Amino acid sequence: MDWNSKYIRGLIAAALAEDVGTGDVSVAATITADARGRAHILAKQDLVCAGLPLVERVFLALDPEMNFERRAAEGHSVQKDSDVLRLSGKASAILSGERTALNFLARLSGIATITHEFVERIAGTSAKIRDTRKTTPGMRLLEKYAVTIGGGTNHRIGLFDAILLKENHITLAGGVKAALDKAHSFASLRMDQRTMTAYEAVGGMPLETEANSLPIQIEVRNESELREALSAGAESVLLDNMSPDEARHCVRLIRKVRPDCIVEISGGVTLANVRAYAETGADYLSSGALTHSAPHADFSLLVDMLQGK
Repeated sequence: MDWNSKYIRGLIAAALAEDVGTGDVSVAATITADARGRAHILAKQDLVCAGLPLVERVFLALDPEMNFERRAAEGHSVQKDSDVLRLSGKASAILSGERTALNFLARLSGIATITHEFVERIAGTSAKIRDTRKTTPGMRLLEKYAVTIGGGTNHRIGLFDAILLKENHITLAGGVKAALDKAHSFASLRMDQRTMTAYEAVGGMPLETEANSLPIQIEVRNESELREALSAGAESVLLDNMSPDEARHCVRLIRKVRPDCIVEISGGVTLANVRAYAETGADYLSSGALTHSAPHADFSLLVDMLQGK
């Protein structure tokens, strides 16, 4: 993640404008402009920390001379009642930036924490945990970053960096084979400049493919659709909304017919059943819960000292 990118700067500016607006009147009423303070951010639960560089940049936007001492590292497990960051600088900046900073930290750490739980549940299998596009509008890159911090992997970033043929695409294209044939013809062309520009605009996060090609994945809902996809040359299939037993049967079929085909399972993957899906032999398990259902982690910012009034 490029923490100094236009994307990050714009997100921070928008968040501060939303919260601080024309000015923090509570601070203006009680704290002098030259007052300086020292504070710490405390984890109020066990968690995986994610987003500290973003937190620092929130406070720096309000006080360019703010000082920091990290007490935790990105991706490290933190125990309840442990400090994750200490800071000192303008008291007004500390108080005005508190909620925006903690909102970002709580969101990203919550995603990293639940992702880590998923990863722990499938330890010892060959499967990897993937995210989806079920993210908060405007925060996709940060939320996908948090998934990687928790030990997961990213699926496509958006609609521009990979072809995923879902039920509606297949219907409108005229069937599984027709959809795959059209996708292969399209993907045989190099990424055009507009695609590359879009890719760079979201931070140039690494794709699981060469930059001049587009991966193609097709969603199948049953064995019949799977056989048709494999016959049409599918290189990556997504087994959608299958039970663990159904998925296991399909994975065995794939390994027999096309051993190099990438297999992903999606739909209804939860902490309760993720181990059963991982033991089917699939390469990836994707779950929207990593982002759309991750509880925010609990943090507090506490002022230790105030100099001035």
